[in-house]
Amino acid sequence: MGERRRKVTVADVLAMKSQGRKIVSVTAYDYPTALLADRAEVDIILVGDSGGMVVLGYPDTRPVTMEEMLIMCKAVSRGASRALLVGDMPFMSYQASVEEALRNAGRFIKEGGMDAVKIEGGAEQAGVVKALTRAGIPVMAHIGFTPQSTPTLQGYRVQGRTAQSAQRLLEDALALQEAGAFSIVLEMVTSEAAELISRSLRIPTIGIGAGPHCDGQVLVLHDILGLYERFTPKFAKRYRNLAGEILAALQEYRADVLNGRFPGEDHVFHMAPEEVEKLSPLRRP
Repeated sequence: MGERRRKVTVADVLAMKSQGRKIVSVTAYDYPTALLADRAEVDIILVGDSGGMVVLGYPDTRPVTMEEMLIMCKAVSRGASRALLVGDMPFMSYQASVEEALRNAGRFIKEGGMDAVKIEGGAEQAGVVKALTRAGIPVMAHIGFTPQSTPTLQGYRVQGRTAQSAQRLLEDALALQEAGAFSIVLEMVTSEAAELISRSLRIPTIGIGAGPHCDGQVLVLHDILGLYERFTPKFAKRYRNLAGEILAALQEYRADVLNGRFPGEDHVFHMAPEEVEKLSPLRRP
């Protein structure tokens, strides 16, 4: 058995920024993909509420529940032993009160096996971030395009297109850093605004559609693999088209079954000849 690799910690992630070493993050939602992400030496695995769309089939991230998120978190935590694991707190699991946020975040750590949680929102969530970090729960913040609320309020729009908008994002980022967040996801933010924010913070930024100047990058696994065909965001890079390969494999399997080619002799179990002989009286003429 190979030597167990050291677990990535929040301190490691913070050190990566000071060292100028890019942070690699990806989403995962189950045991086998978590195993593979760990073998690829991804630094952070985010169990995103995007799993509600790409795994559970919801139209957006808002319907996904705490219980559904915890099931995915538990599966990922069983598969990944090296990466820092971050559980995405779903819509209305932290907005109602700080007390509810603490209870739900605690479940991600105690039940879900996560190392940290992620919450969406700017300076208005600073109080929640501060309470969670005081309780010993590391927090990854998330600003820019925030899927839990932005589609309803503003639509799917790139953030930070104007100097005024970039300034607001920077103020949010600084407030979240001051509250104790150990990193901040910047989603669908102009490259210029993301660069300004990244250079202004002590903590790392993780970009998704926010250009090359962030301290790290995160992508949805199903976008990387070409498994989610409802739509592909402009910022996502498809490295494989596994949907096409899986479809072809299933079509071959169907054809083999219909034509009697599967199962073949290699896939069959047999009785010993003397046992087969004992069946002779049982066979009808």
